Amino acid sequence: MINSLKKEWIMKVLYFGGQKSGKSNAATAKILSLAKRKPFYVATYDNSFDDSAMQERVDKHQEVRQSQLHTIEAPTDIANQLLAGESYIIDCLSMWIFNNLALSEQDLCEQLSAIFAIDCDVVFVLNDVNHGVIPMDSQSRRVVDLSGIIGQFVASHCDEVYRVSFGIEERLK
Repeated sequence: MINSLKKEWIMKVLYFGGQKSGKSNAATAKILSLAKRKPFYVATYDNSFDDSAMQERVDKHQEVRQSQLHTIEAPTDIANQLLAGESYIIDCLSMWIFNNLALSEQDLCEQLSAIFAIDCDVVFVLNDVNHGVIPMDSQSRRVVDLSGIIGQFVASHCDEVYRVSFGIEERLK
């Protein structure tokens, strides 16, 4: 009787690292360990640029994950795609930021707050782009700045935070 009254622990987790660092693999392993049923992969990439190299990456990701994860395409409005009681990987916040550059920092944080308010497990993936030089053009600077700001916001609201380098996870929180 007491077990039926016990509230399930919902996890919000962030994996961040450089390009091809292994963060998506680590995030997939994490969500599979948390999920009670087949989790969802929230794909944020929008191939409106007709980039064949990026499309190859997307195709490879889809092929690898199709047996383990359902896929939802959500390049902009993620929160409206998530349901309570389910488990999700959002891969990746960097593309989501890029797709939403017209929005303010406050608007982006409000969308993320809506995700944190949903009673579901979420594993976020974010590219760490803040270790280079300050970009020359304003749009690139905005992407890098927002990546750092959004990364701080998400990390502060997550239960666990991992940095991934060369396939090695380091728990920071």
